[in-house]
Amino acid sequence: MKKIISLILILGLCSFIQFAKAQSEESVWEKLTKVSKKTDKFNLFLNMNGSGDYIDDGIDNTPASRFYMRQLRLEAKGHITDRIFYRWRQRLNRGNIGNGNIDNLPTSIDIAGIGLQLNDKWSIFAGKQCTVYGGIEFDVNPIEVYEYSDMIEYMSNFLTGINLSYQINDHHQLQFQVLDARNGSLEETYGPNIKETDLPMLFTLNWNGNMGDVFKTRWSASIMNQSDDEKMYYFALGNQFQFGKFNSFLDFMYSKEGLDRKGIITNIVGKKDYNSHVAMDAEYLSIIMKLGYRINSRWNGFIKGMYETASISDNDNAKNIETGKYRTSYGYYAGIEYYPMEDNNLHFFLTYVGRSYDYTNKAMMANMMKDTNRVSIGFIWQLPMF
Repeated sequence: MKKIISLILILGLCSFIQFAKAQSEESVWEKLTKVSKKTDKFNLFLNMNGSGDYIDDGIDNTPASRFYMRQLRLEAKGHITDRIFYRWRQRLNRGNIGNGNIDNLPTSIDIAGIGLQLNDKWSIFAGKQCTVYGGIEFDVNPIEVYEYSDMIEYMSNFLTGINLSYQINDHHQLQFQVLDARNGSLEETYGPNIKETDLPMLFTLNWNGNMGDVFKTRWSASIMNQSDDEKMYYFALGNQFQFGKFNSFLDFMYSKEGLDRKGIITNIVGKKDYNSHVAMDAEYLSIIMKLGYRINSRWNGFIKGMYETASISDNDNAKNIETGKYRTSYGYYAGIEYYPMEDNNLHFFLTYVGRSYDYTNKAMMANMMKDTNRVSIGFIWQLPMF
């Protein structure tokens, strides 16, 4: 059965590659209507990451096979005038429940807002948007990421507010962002009996630097008001390097949370009870490194490693939660990509992704995640629809 599934995947992949080679850079709309774009007022894209997966999820050592659309996002953006621009992006494979959200927007919407270019240096964007957290991987299109770190996977990344950007020069940019601290209610996010703050906001300062295209930075510092008494502090240092055909990035991320925002520690020490959020004073550290080698215009190879820890920084005697590290997680993957068209971002991939978890004695009786392995054959495409 495994051989049959593998054969079907390989035959399907080969057929799609041959089809893609015959296509031009024209969008689907242009091919249907024979009308070329005249302006930059409206650009429509379909962002896709789909694959056939062979998975060992660590449960009863039972592998599973499936076809899976990991990412499916519809995106529209453009410039109405030289100074006014907009962007909208929505996940098509996520539910639209959002009536209870504080911004009155469903969580399926990543971005929905309008921007104004004030002058050559200053611009502003208002609406739902991606937080300007640092980190190279955090900034790339989600369809390009085969496996996120725990830090990014469990963060609330799309929030509503205002971003003020200052272009220092052609190589350096500063951004200051003020956003809602969460999407849902206080109880949904942290549990019952948490006292609301008068200013439930997230404040982020971000620096994007470019030192001669050899070394690029995406650094940030953030502070979030979680409740009347607790805050979250988040720091990220993203560093990207380019040396000929070699490219790499190294991300450092650290989060100190008065209330466990990501929920990883909470799930280890126990679920939320009826009195308060279980885990407080949570600390998370992530280090991510990826190395890629562009073999030629059509082939690219890469490897990636992730090291992450989850800890408690202060004893909670009332709940019998001790200070110290509770979990170390490791992520590792490698793969190869094939680009059938030099002037198009369509590419096919073969990847292996592994995750493993090491728990300390403090967590040995807790709800522990199992090691996982995945082999995928699939495609990634930001399809230009119009």
